[in-house]
Amino acid sequence: MSIAVSFIIPHKGREAMLIDTLSSICEQDFSEGGIEVIVVSQNQSISSTLEAFKERLQLTVIFNQDRNTISHSRNLGAQAASGEFLAFLDADIHLANNWTQTALSILQGNNEIALVSAMQINSKEAPPLERIRTALSNAELDTNVDFLPGRNLFLRKQTFHSVNGFPEHLMTCEDYYFTDSVSNLGYLYYTSQTHYVHIGEDKAFIPMFKKEIWRGQSNIASIQGRRIGLREWPSFIVPFIITFGFIFTISSLVTLPTNLSMLLGLVTTLPLAAYTFRLKKLTGKDVSILHCLWFYTLYFPARTIGTLLGVRGAVSTSSHKN
Repeated sequence: MSIAVSFIIPHKGREAMLIDTLSSICEQDFSEGGIEVIVVSQNQSISSTLEAFKERLQLTVIFNQDRNTISHSRNLGAQAASGEFLAFLDADIHLANNWTQTALSILQGNNEIALVSAMQINSKEAPPLERIRTALSNAELDTNVDFLPGRNLFLRKQTFHSVNGFPEHLMTCEDYYFTDSVSNLGYLYYTSQTHYVHIGEDKAFIPMFKKEIWRGQSNIASIQGRRIGLREWPSFIVPFIITFGFIFTISSLVTLPTNLSMLLGLVTTLPLAAYTFRLKKLTGKDVSILHCLWFYTLYFPARTIGTLLGVRGAVSTSSHKN
């Protein structure tokens, strides 16, 4: 049987999650052709458990140098792919068993769609932070969107090559850059007809704070060479407004009259409140408003710090590292 779909999975550390990802691929209910899996690993070797998947899947493991970006790993995997369609997954994604069939059907059913991604669902006993992340990911469903995260992307190989693959100069935000390029060729469709669990989703707030600093370090680099839509600007501006607004408010308590300090604090609090109540609306009864507030109280300063570090060129390690 000829290969129809090539799964490409960049990997670094966290092999237990990769095993879960591969297991979900083995369980795909797909009859439109063969499936191959290409793991591009930045580890020095693979375990016997991973090696054993070669008996269940058409699995190829390619080793990449540790210093290269995740985009380089994805592009390396795509070069080795023989399928007409490419499925890019992170190494911590558990797919629903209808994921491949559904994504292919949507893509083939509408010539104006260039890329398909599935909605996220919570893991069992998900903590508040994971529920927040899932709700934010699913803010828009069964519609065309502006950007998509790189956790699960399904597209034609021709489309991938038309945009010259992923941007290898970016340590983070490469998925936004890539999907923005693809959006020039067709719609990005986010569907609820199938789903996945993000096994490696953020579950604790302080580690999330540290990770968001890392994630923010390619913010500036990611906007170079592409259009910036109006809906994207708040993600760059609001973190600075809130972070520096609170800093100035605290310092103004000593240097400015009380009325002016209170006014400055009010101006700073309004966007934080707006984001918090929007998030509460998205999460419903699953998450308390205090958790929603705590999320943004950490998220905005982390993004601000990360962006400033990125301006200085201080880009650190990959999120696929333990």
